[in-house]
Amino acid sequence: MKYVLVIGDGMADNPVAELGNKTPLQYAEIPAIDALAARGEVGSVSNCPKGLPPGSDTAILSIFGADPRRCYTGRSPLEAAATGIVLEPGDVSYRCNMVTYEDTEAPFARRRILSHSGGSIEGKDSIALVEDLFAHPEFSRAAEKAGMKIYPAPSFRHIAVQKGTDIRGIVLTPPHDHLGETIAPLLPTGCDNAAVLLKLMELAHTVLDRHPINEARRAAGKLPANGIWFWAEGTAVKLDSFYEKYHKSGTVISAVPLCHGIARLSGLEVTPVAGATGELDTNYEGKVATAVDALKAGRDFVAIHIEAPDECTHNGDLSGKLQAIRRLDSRVILPLAAALDAAGFAYRLLLLSDHKTLTSTRGHDGDPVPYLLYDSRRDTGLGLSYCEENGAKGPYYPDGAAALMPLLFELA
Repeated sequence: MKYVLVIGDGMADNPVAELGNKTPLQYAEIPAIDALAARGEVGSVSNCPKGLPPGSDTAILSIFGADPRRCYTGRSPLEAAATGIVLEPGDVSYRCNMVTYEDTEAPFARRRILSHSGGSIEGKDSIALVEDLFAHPEFSRAAEKAGMKIYPAPSFRHIAVQKGTDIRGIVLTPPHDHLGETIAPLLPTGCDNAAVLLKLMELAHTVLDRHPINEARRAAGKLPANGIWFWAEGTAVKLDSFYEKYHKSGTVISAVPLCHGIARLSGLEVTPVAGATGELDTNYEGKVATAVDALKAGRDFVAIHIEAPDECTHNGDLSGKLQAIRRLDSRVILPLAAALDAAGFAYRLLLLSDHKTLTSTRGHDGDPVPYLLYDSRRDTGLGLSYCEENGAKGPYYPDGAAALMPLLFELA
Protein backbone atom coordinates (compact mmCIF):
# COMPACT_ATOMS: atom_id res chain seq x y z
CA MET A 1 0.00 0.00 0.00
CA LYS A 2 1.22 3.49 -0.92
CA TYR A 3 0.14 6.74 0.71
CA VAL A 4 0.05 10.16 -0.94
CA LEU A 5 -0.55 13.61 0.59
CA VAL A 6 -1.21 16.59 -1.68
CA ILE A 7 -1.45 20.07 -0.11
CA GLY A 8 -2.88 22.91 -2.21
CA ASP A 9 -1.65 25.76 -0.03
CA GLY A 10 -4.36 28.32 0.67
CA MET A 11 -6.71 27.06 -2.06
CA ALA A 12 -9.72 26.93 0.29
CA ASP A 13 -11.63 30.20 0.49
CA ASN A 14 -14.97 31.82 1.24
CA PRO A 15 -17.55 32.63 -1.45
CA VAL A 16 -16.35 35.38 -3.79
CA ALA A 17 -18.76 37.92 -5.26
CA GLU A 18 -16.87 38.10 -8.58
CA LEU A 19 -17.41 34.34 -8.95
CA GLY A 20 -21.14 34.49 -8.43
CA ASN A 21 -20.72 33.83 -4.71
CA LYS A 22 -18.92 30.58 -5.38
CA THR A 23 -15.56 29.73 -3.86
CA PRO A 24 -12.59 29.28 -6.21
CA LEU A 25 -12.79 25.51 -5.63
CA GLN A 26 -16.43 25.55 -6.70
CA TYR A 27 -15.81 27.83 -9.66
CA ALA A 28 -12.69 26.22 -11.14
CA GLU A 29 -13.01 23.18 -13.38
CA ILE A 30 -11.32 20.33 -11.50
CA PRO A 31 -12.58 17.11 -13.14
CA ALA A 32 -9.73 14.87 -11.98
CA ILE A 33 -10.14 15.93 -8.34
CA ASP A 34 -13.91 15.65 -8.52
CA ALA A 35 -13.65 12.16 -10.00
CA LEU A 36 -11.64 11.01 -6.97
CA ALA A 37 -14.00 12.86 -4.63
CA ALA A 38 -17.02 11.10 -6.11
CA ARG A 39 -15.49 7.73 -5.28
CA GLY A 40 -13.91 8.79 -1.99
CA GLU A 41 -14.73 10.71 1.16
CA VAL A 42 -15.11 14.47 1.44
CA GLY A 43 -15.09 16.06 4.88
CA SER A 44 -13.58 18.99 6.76
CA VAL A 45 -10.77 19.48 9.24
CA SER A 46 -9.36 22.23 11.45
CA ASN A 47 -5.58 22.48 11.12
CA CYS A 48 -5.00 25.80 12.92
CA PRO A 49 -5.57 25.50 16.69
CA LYS A 50 -7.37 28.34 18.40
CA GLY A 51 -4.97 30.80 19.97
CA LEU A 52 -2.19 30.21 17.44
CA PRO A 53 -1.68 32.15 14.20
CA PRO A 54 -3.58 30.70 11.22
CA GLY A 55 -0.86 29.98 8.70
CA SER A 56 1.06 27.29 6.92
CA ASP A 57 3.42 26.86 9.86
CA THR A 58 0.77 25.75 12.34
CA ALA A 59 -1.40 24.09 9.70
CA ILE A 60 1.28 21.98 8.03
CA LEU A 61 2.66 20.91 11.39
CA SER A 62 -0.85 19.66 12.15
CA ILE A 63 -1.19 17.90 8.81
CA PHE A 64 2.04 15.98 9.44
CA GLY A 65 0.79 14.97 12.90
CA ALA A 66 2.83 17.40 15.01
CA ASP A 67 0.61 19.22 17.51
CA PRO A 68 1.51 22.92 17.22
CA ARG A 69 0.13 23.55 20.70
CA ARG A 70 2.99 21.43 22.00
CA CYS A 71 5.88 22.04 19.59
CA TYR A 72 5.34 25.40 17.87
CA THR A 73 7.89 28.10 18.73
CA GLY A 74 7.50 30.15 15.54
CA ARG A 75 7.71 29.67 11.79
CA SER A 76 11.26 30.77 11.19
CA PRO A 77 12.98 27.99 13.19
CA LEU A 78 11.21 25.44 11.00
CA GLU A 79 12.55 27.17 7.90
CA ALA A 80 16.00 27.50 9.43
CA ALA A 81 16.09 23.72 9.88
CA ALA A 82 15.51 23.31 6.16
CA THR A 83 18.95 24.72 5.38
CA GLY A 84 20.79 23.13 8.28
CA ILE A 85 20.96 26.27 10.44
CA VAL A 86 21.59 25.18 14.02
CA LEU A 87 20.01 27.43 16.63
CA GLU A 88 21.85 27.58 19.94
CA PRO A 89 20.39 28.56 23.33
CA GLY A 90 19.69 32.30 23.26
CA ASP A 91 19.39 32.41 19.45
CA VAL A 92 16.27 33.81 17.83
CA SER A 93 15.43 33.10 14.21
CA TYR A 94 13.33 35.41 12.03
CA ARG A 95 11.99 35.25 8.53
CA CYS A 96 13.52 38.21 6.71
CA ASN A 97 11.23 38.85 3.74
CA MET A 98 12.19 41.05 0.86
CA VAL A 99 9.20 43.40 0.60
CA THR A 100 7.96 46.31 -1.47
CA TYR A 101 7.12 49.66 0.10
CA GLU A 102 5.27 52.19 -2.01
CA ASP A 103 7.28 54.89 -3.73
CA THR A 104 6.34 58.07 -1.88
CA GLU A 105 7.91 60.99 -0.06
CA ALA A 106 6.01 60.11 3.12
CA PRO A 107 7.96 59.12 6.25
CA PHE A 108 8.81 55.43 6.53
CA ALA A 109 6.03 54.55 8.98
CA ARG A 110 3.39 56.16 6.75
CA ARG A 111 4.23 54.09 3.71
CA ARG A 112 2.08 51.21 2.55
CA ILE A 113 3.36 47.70 2.02
CA LEU A 114 2.56 46.60 -1.52
CA SER A 115 4.17 43.16 -1.74
CA HIS A 116 5.25 40.67 0.91
CA SER A 117 7.63 39.09 -1.62
CA GLY A 118 9.40 42.09 -3.10
CA GLY A 119 7.37 41.69 -6.28
CA SER A 120 8.08 37.92 -6.28
CA ILE A 121 11.81 38.50 -6.47
CA GLU A 122 13.89 35.35 -6.55
CA GLY A 123 17.22 33.80 -7.50
CA LYS A 124 20.43 35.76 -7.80
CA ASP A 125 18.75 39.17 -7.61
CA SER A 126 17.25 38.45 -4.20
CA ILE A 127 20.53 37.03 -2.90
CA ALA A 128 22.50 39.98 -4.29
CA LEU A 129 20.19 42.50 -2.66
CA VAL A 130 20.34 41.00 0.81
CA GLU A 131 24.09 40.34 0.62
CA ASP A 132 24.74 43.91 -0.54
CA LEU A 133 22.55 45.16 2.29
CA PHE A 134 24.44 43.27 4.99
CA ALA A 135 27.74 44.34 3.43
CA HIS A 136 26.79 48.03 3.39
CA PRO A 137 29.04 49.77 5.95
CA GLU A 138 26.32 51.50 7.97
CA PHE A 139 23.91 48.57 7.89
CA SER A 140 26.69 46.08 8.61
CA ARG A 141 27.65 47.97 11.76
CA ALA A 142 24.00 48.08 12.90
CA ALA A 143 23.51 44.36 12.23
CA GLU A 144 26.72 43.47 14.06
CA LYS A 145 25.68 45.57 17.05
CA ALA A 146 22.33 43.73 17.04
CA GLY A 147 24.09 40.36 16.91
CA MET A 148 22.35 39.51 13.66
CA LYS A 149 23.51 37.28 10.81
CA ILE A 150 21.71 36.70 7.52
CA TYR A 151 21.31 33.40 5.68
CA PRO A 152 20.33 34.24 2.08
CA ALA A 153 17.93 32.08 0.09
CA PRO A 154 17.19 32.06 -3.67
CA SER A 155 13.74 33.55 -3.11
CA PHE A 156 12.24 36.40 -1.11
CA ARG A 157 12.41 34.20 2.02
CA HIS A 158 15.72 34.86 3.82
CA ILE A 159 16.50 33.78 7.38
CA ALA A 160 18.05 36.09 9.99
CA VAL A 161 19.47 34.80 13.29
CA GLN A 162 20.05 37.09 16.26
CA LYS A 163 22.23 35.97 19.14
CA GLY A 164 21.78 36.64 22.84
CA THR A 165 18.50 38.51 22.65
CA ASP A 166 15.25 38.60 24.59
CA ILE A 167 12.05 38.71 22.54
CA ARG A 168 9.55 38.20 25.37
CA GLY A 169 6.50 40.30 24.57
CA ILE A 170 7.54 41.13 21.01
CA VAL A 171 4.82 41.62 18.41
CA LEU A 172 5.81 41.00 14.79
CA THR A 173 3.24 40.96 12.02
CA PRO A 174 3.03 38.66 8.95
CA PRO A 175 3.36 41.03 5.98
CA HIS A 176 1.17 38.97 3.65
CA ASP A 177 -1.84 39.60 5.90
CA HIS A 178 -1.67 43.40 5.53
CA LEU A 179 -0.94 44.18 1.89
CA GLY A 180 -1.96 47.65 0.84
CA GLU A 181 -2.02 48.89 4.43
CA THR A 182 0.01 51.67 6.06
CA ILE A 183 2.79 50.04 8.04
CA ALA A 184 2.77 52.24 11.17
CA PRO A 185 0.55 49.90 13.24
CA LEU A 186 2.30 46.83 11.82
CA LEU A 187 5.88 47.67 12.81
CA PRO A 188 7.70 45.76 15.60
CA THR A 189 6.54 46.55 19.14
CA GLY A 190 6.34 44.97 22.57
CA CYS A 191 9.89 44.89 23.92
CA ASP A 192 13.27 46.62 23.72
CA ASN A 193 14.45 44.40 20.89
CA ALA A 194 11.53 45.54 18.74
CA ALA A 195 13.20 48.95 18.46
CA VAL A 196 16.41 47.26 17.27
CA LEU A 197 14.53 45.43 14.50
CA LEU A 198 12.66 48.58 13.51
CA LYS A 199 15.91 50.53 13.14
CA LEU A 200 17.29 47.79 10.87
CA MET A 201 14.10 47.84 8.75
CA GLU A 202 14.22 51.63 8.35
CA LEU A 203 17.90 51.58 7.46
CA ALA A 204 17.41 48.73 5.01
CA HIS A 205 14.83 50.74 3.09
CA THR A 206 17.25 53.65 2.82
CA VAL A 207 19.99 51.37 1.49
CA LEU A 208 17.86 49.29 -0.87
CA ASP A 209 15.45 51.81 -2.33
CA ARG A 210 17.76 53.05 -5.08
CA HIS A 211 19.87 49.92 -5.45
CA PRO A 212 20.68 49.26 -9.14
CA ILE A 213 18.70 46.01 -9.09
CA ASN A 214 15.61 47.85 -7.89
CA GLU A 215 16.05 50.65 -10.41
CA ALA A 216 16.24 47.99 -13.13
CA ARG A 217 13.09 46.34 -11.77
CA ARG A 218 11.21 49.65 -11.86
CA ALA A 219 12.38 50.27 -15.43
CA ALA A 220 11.06 46.83 -16.38
CA GLY A 221 7.68 47.55 -14.84
CA LYS A 222 8.28 45.34 -11.80
CA LEU A 223 7.90 46.15 -8.14
CA PRO A 224 11.19 46.93 -6.37
CA ALA A 225 12.34 44.79 -3.45
CA ASN A 226 13.14 47.95 -1.50
CA GLY A 227 12.86 46.73 2.08
CA ILE A 228 13.06 43.87 4.55
CA TRP A 229 10.47 42.68 7.03
CA PHE A 230 11.19 40.64 10.17
CA TRP A 231 8.51 38.23 11.37
CA ALA A 232 7.89 34.54 12.24
CA GLU A 233 10.23 34.80 15.23
CA GLY A 234 11.09 31.72 17.26
CA THR A 235 13.64 29.60 19.06
CA ALA A 236 14.90 26.07 18.43
CA VAL A 237 12.26 23.39 17.93
CA LYS A 238 12.23 19.60 18.15
CA LEU A 239 9.71 17.33 16.41
CA ASP A 240 8.91 13.66 16.96
CA SER A 241 10.15 11.09 14.45
CA PHE A 242 7.57 10.53 11.72
CA TYR A 243 8.76 6.95 11.24
CA GLU A 244 8.61 6.07 14.93
CA LYS A 245 5.10 7.48 15.15
CA TYR A 246 3.62 5.98 11.96
CA HIS A 247 6.17 3.37 10.81
CA LYS A 248 6.19 4.82 7.29
CA SER A 249 9.18 6.00 5.27
CA GLY A 250 8.57 9.11 3.25
CA THR A 251 9.62 11.97 1.01
CA VAL A 252 8.44 15.59 0.97
CA ILE A 253 8.39 17.54 -2.31
CA SER A 254 7.98 21.30 -2.08
CA ALA A 255 9.56 24.58 -3.10
CA VAL A 256 8.91 26.11 0.32
CA PRO A 257 11.55 26.03 3.10
CA LEU A 258 8.88 25.62 5.77
CA CYS A 259 7.92 22.20 4.38
CA HIS A 260 11.58 21.20 4.06
CA GLY A 261 12.21 22.14 7.67
CA ILE A 262 9.23 20.20 9.02
CA ALA A 263 10.34 17.21 6.96
CA ARG A 264 13.94 17.30 8.17
CA LEU A 265 12.95 17.77 11.81
CA SER A 266 10.57 14.81 11.45
CA GLY A 267 13.18 12.56 9.83
CA LEU A 268 11.52 12.56 6.40
CA GLU A 269 13.48 12.93 3.19
CA VAL A 270 13.44 16.16 1.19
CA THR A 271 13.74 15.73 -2.55
CA PRO A 272 14.50 18.90 -4.54
CA VAL A 273 12.90 19.41 -7.95
CA ALA A 274 14.50 21.61 -10.60
CA GLY A 275 12.18 24.45 -11.55
CA ALA A 276 10.09 24.24 -8.38
CA THR A 277 9.48 27.93 -7.65
CA GLY A 278 6.57 28.10 -5.22
CA GLU A 279 4.79 30.27 -7.78
CA LEU A 280 2.25 29.69 -10.54
CA ASP A 281 5.02 28.68 -12.95
CA THR A 282 6.36 25.86 -10.75
CA ASN A 283 7.44 22.52 -12.22
CA TYR A 284 4.26 20.51 -11.57
CA GLU A 285 5.34 17.64 -13.80
CA GLY A 286 8.70 17.37 -12.08
CA LYS A 287 7.02 17.14 -8.68
CA VAL A 288 4.74 14.34 -9.86
CA ALA A 289 7.60 12.40 -11.46
CA THR A 290 9.70 12.74 -8.31
CA ALA A 291 6.83 11.48 -6.16
CA VAL A 292 6.17 8.47 -8.35
CA ASP A 293 9.89 7.63 -8.49
CA ALA A 294 10.08 7.75 -4.69
CA LEU A 295 7.18 5.31 -4.36
CA LYS A 296 8.67 3.00 -6.96
CA ALA A 297 11.96 3.12 -5.05
CA GLY A 298 10.21 1.72 -2.00
CA ARG A 299 9.03 4.74 -0.04
CA ASP A 300 5.68 4.24 1.70
CA PHE A 301 4.59 7.86 1.70
CA VAL A 302 5.06 10.98 -0.42
CA ALA A 303 3.85 14.52 0.16
CA ILE A 304 3.50 17.06 -2.64
CA HIS A 305 3.05 20.69 -1.63
CA ILE A 306 1.83 23.30 -4.12
CA GLU A 307 2.28 26.89 -2.95
CA ALA A 308 0.81 28.74 -5.95
CA PRO A 309 -2.83 29.17 -4.79
CA ASP A 310 -1.65 30.88 -1.61
CA GLU A 311 0.83 33.20 -3.34
CA CYS A 312 -1.71 34.22 -5.98
CA THR A 313 -4.27 35.07 -3.30
CA HIS A 314 -1.76 37.17 -1.34
CA ASN A 315 -0.97 39.01 -4.56
CA GLY A 316 -4.65 39.79 -5.16
CA ASP A 317 -4.61 37.65 -8.31
CA LEU A 318 -7.96 35.84 -8.37
CA SER A 319 -7.52 34.61 -11.94
CA GLY A 320 -4.10 33.26 -10.90
CA LYS A 321 -5.64 31.42 -7.95
CA LEU A 322 -8.18 29.79 -10.27
CA GLN A 323 -5.41 28.87 -12.68
CA ALA A 324 -3.31 27.41 -9.85
CA ILE A 325 -6.25 25.23 -8.74
CA ARG A 326 -6.84 24.07 -12.33
CA ARG A 327 -3.15 23.24 -12.71
CA LEU A 328 -3.21 21.29 -9.47
CA ASP A 329 -6.02 19.28 -11.01
CA SER A 330 -4.70 18.79 -14.55
CA ARG A 331 -0.94 18.75 -13.94
CA VAL A 332 -0.72 17.07 -10.53
CA ILE A 333 -3.74 14.97 -9.61
CA LEU A 334 -4.58 13.70 -13.13
CA PRO A 335 -1.07 12.48 -14.06
CA LEU A 336 -0.32 11.34 -10.49
CA ALA A 337 -3.39 9.09 -10.30
CA ALA A 338 -2.70 7.76 -13.80
CA ALA A 339 0.92 6.94 -12.92
CA LEU A 340 -0.05 5.21 -9.67
CA ASP A 341 -2.71 3.17 -11.46
CA ALA A 342 -0.29 2.25 -14.26
CA ALA A 343 2.29 1.11 -11.69
CA GLY A 344 -0.29 -1.23 -10.17
CA PHE A 345 -0.13 0.37 -6.73
CA ALA A 346 -2.96 0.17 -4.25
CA TYR A 347 -2.91 3.62 -2.69
CA ARG A 348 -4.68 6.11 -0.48
CA LEU A 349 -4.54 9.79 -1.42
CA LEU A 350 -5.33 12.69 0.92
CA LEU A 351 -5.84 16.09 -0.72
CA LEU A 352 -6.52 19.25 1.23
CA SER A 353 -5.79 22.91 1.74
CA ASP A 354 -3.69 23.65 4.81
CA HIS A 355 -5.73 26.76 5.68
CA LYS A 356 -8.01 29.18 3.92
CA THR A 357 -6.48 32.17 2.16
CA LEU A 358 -9.24 34.67 1.58
CA THR A 359 -9.70 36.57 -1.66
CA SER A 360 -11.57 39.22 0.33
CA THR A 361 -8.62 40.06 2.61
CA ARG A 362 -5.61 38.49 0.84
CA GLY A 363 -4.81 36.98 4.25
CA HIS A 364 -5.04 33.65 6.05
CA ASP A 365 -8.05 32.31 7.91
CA GLY A 366 -8.15 29.48 10.45
CA ASP A 367 -11.63 28.12 9.67
CA PRO A 368 -12.03 24.42 8.77
CA VAL A 369 -10.95 23.37 5.26
CA PRO A 370 -12.28 20.56 3.08
CA TYR A 371 -10.32 17.34 2.65
CA LEU A 372 -10.61 14.55 0.09
CA LEU A 373 -9.61 10.99 0.97
CA TYR A 374 -9.47 8.51 -1.92
CA ASP A 375 -8.73 4.78 -1.66
CA SER A 376 -7.99 3.02 -4.95
CA ARG A 377 -9.38 -0.26 -3.59
CA ARG A 378 -12.93 0.89 -3.09
CA ASP A 379 -15.70 3.19 -4.30
CA THR A 380 -17.75 4.88 -1.59
CA GLY A 381 -20.44 5.84 -4.07
CA LEU A 382 -20.98 9.14 -2.24
CA GLY A 383 -20.69 11.13 -5.45
CA LEU A 384 -19.68 14.48 -3.97
CA SER A 385 -17.41 17.04 -5.64
CA TYR A 386 -14.54 18.60 -3.73
CA CYS A 387 -15.34 22.00 -2.22
CA GLU A 388 -15.93 23.74 1.08
CA GLU A 389 -19.71 23.27 1.00
CA ASN A 390 -19.46 19.52 0.48
CA GLY A 391 -16.67 19.26 3.04
CA ALA A 392 -19.12 20.55 5.62
CA LYS A 393 -21.49 17.68 4.76
CA GLY A 394 -18.98 14.96 5.61
CA PRO A 395 -17.00 13.95 8.69
CA TYR A 396 -15.48 16.82 10.67
CA TYR A 397 -12.18 16.54 12.54
CA PRO A 398 -11.60 19.43 14.97
CA ASP A 399 -7.93 18.49 15.50
CA GLY A 400 -5.98 17.85 12.31
CA ALA A 401 -2.82 16.94 14.19
CA ALA A 402 -4.53 14.01 15.87
CA ALA A 403 -6.67 12.92 12.93
CA LEU A 404 -5.17 13.29 9.48
CA MET A 405 -2.17 10.95 9.40
CA PRO A 406 -4.04 8.18 11.27
CA LEU A 407 -6.87 8.67 8.77
CA LEU A 408 -4.54 8.42 5.80
CA PHE A 409 -2.66 5.42 7.21
CA GLU A 410 -5.84 3.64 8.40
CA LEU A 411 -4.75 3.83 12.02
CA ALA A 412 -7.87 5.64 13.25
